[in-house]
Order: sequence, then C-alpha cells, then structure tokens
Amino acid sequence: MIEALLKGLLTGDIKSLSRSISIVENEATGYEELLTQLPNASHTKVVGITGPPGAGKSTLVNALINALLQQGKKVAIIAVDPSSPFNFGALLGDRIRMAQHFNSPHVYIRSLASRGALGGLSTKIIEVTDVVKAAGFDYLFIETVGVGQSEVDIAGIADTSIVVVVPEAGDEIQTMKAGLMEIANIFVVNKSDRPTADQFVKNLRLLAHTKMRDGWETPVIKTVATQEKGIDELIAAITKHQQQNEQQQRKAYLLAEKLYQLIQHRRMKNVSKAALLADVMKHLAAGDVNVYKLAQTYA
Repeated sequence: MIEALLKGLLTGDIKSLSRSISIVENEATGYEELLTQLPNASHTKVVGITGPPGAGKSTLVNALINALLQQGKKVAIIAVDPSSPFNFGALLGDRIRMAQHFNSPHVYIRSLASRGALGGLSTKIIEVTDVVKAAGFDYLFIETVGVGQSEVDIAGIADTSIVVVVPEAGDEIQTMKAGLMEIANIFVVNKSDRPTADQFVKNLRLLAHTKMRDGWETPVIKTVATQEKGIDELIAAITKHQQQNEQQQRKAYLLAEKLYQLIQHRRMKNVSKAALLADVMKHLAAGDVNVYKLAQTYA
C-alpha cells in the first residue's frame, strides 16, 4: 500500500498526497516507511508566514496565490490553525479566506491543528512539509497560528521566513525584536494604506539595517493584501532571498534543526503527561517530591 501511495505522491496525485499526510499526521501503519522513502531533493520553495494575530497573514497568502497562479506556478499551503478545545481538530479559520482556490487544480490547501504545540506550528509540521515537497509544487507556504515573540519555530523549517506586521505595531517593535523580529528574512507591513504606515516602515527599515547578517539586509515590503498591492515586489524579494540562500551552511542549519526536533519528538513519544501527573501526585502524597530526581528516572 505504501509503495502505491508513494508512487502517486511523486506524480503529484492530490488524493495520494492527502492520504499520505493523514497517515503521517496520525502515525498510522507504514508512516515511517513512507517518510524514509521520500526523495532527498526538491525544487519547492518553502516560505513561512508568521506574525501577530490580525496582521492579515491569510489575506496576504491568498494574494500571493493569485499572483503565482498567473505565473503558471503550482502552490501548496499548510495553514496551522488553533485546535478546537473539544475534538482537537483545526478550526479552519484560515481556509475560509482562501475559499476561491478550493477547486483549482494548481492549488493544494491543508489545515493542520496545532494540538497545543508551542511555536505556532503543529507537532507534525516537519514531516508534513517533506511530504508536500515530494508532490512537486513550486511554492509551499506555511502559515502559522498568530504567535508571540518567543514562538519562532518556523525559522527551522522554512527556507524563507516572512514576518507580517501592521502600522499600529510601532511601539511594539522593541519588545518583538528579541523574538519574531530576529528570524525575519523579509518584513511585510500589511495594511500600509493607513496614515502611520510610512513612518512605521522608515523605523522598521532602520531596525532591519542594524540586523544585517550574512550579506542579507532584511527588506521591508509595503502591501495592501486586500487590494493585492505590493505582492509582485514581495514575490521578487522571496526569489532574491532564496537565490541568496542557496548555500551549504544554511541548508545544514535547517536540516540540523529538523533532525533535532525529530529526535526530540521520538524520545518523548512514550512520555505521558497523565502518567507524569500520577507520579507527581504519588510523591506529593508521600511528602518526598523532588522534580529533579523524578526527571532522572525518565532519562
């Protein structure tokens, strides 16, 4: 079954892709065999879209899809949604904004539930990303849950990380720069038709200039996603960064990050929070709880 599924996946069959993602996400029988047989190379550009809630990330992705379809590109989107508190499934809010593309043969949209994972992503995002890349898309956009400054896992997965902000975030830049601002390869100031946008962009460009690294000065792109303004300039910036980014050290860093997270997940697989709670309660009742000693028993 896995062999047939893999064959369909590599030819870009959407049903095979969807089935493969479900098998991997739920760790169904054969998921490890599927992952180990995925091709090493892919031409897919992986672009992470992150930023605070309300910045217009989904609308921006929708505008990017429109522009790339006009260029004849195939586009995949993984939208990581907050989990439902009742069934832990994705709330599907982001997909509503992309409804016009549901029936397009050149667009694939998949929602993943965060299932309580920190970092604005899903616990299976690394594996799902590699499965989607195997299906031969030109671009893969990963849109995170709206996150805070310390939740920057997207930097370890995407080739290019875009941080979307709005002009009203002016006073927040100083508090954000220790987190989201540090991982931005491209800044997007969305809703830039607002009165305070120009001054905000100027300040952000000054900040970006001070954070220049590896010969790359983070560009600040003004967009109005609802009107699809600035989208061509953003695509050009993504292309330029990906060309600049084709170096062995950066690829090694990304792969090491992926490997670290995969090993971490594998080693924690048999650790149950319910079992930990029961263990702690038992030691509390005995009056001898020491979390450091308890941690050693699980090492």
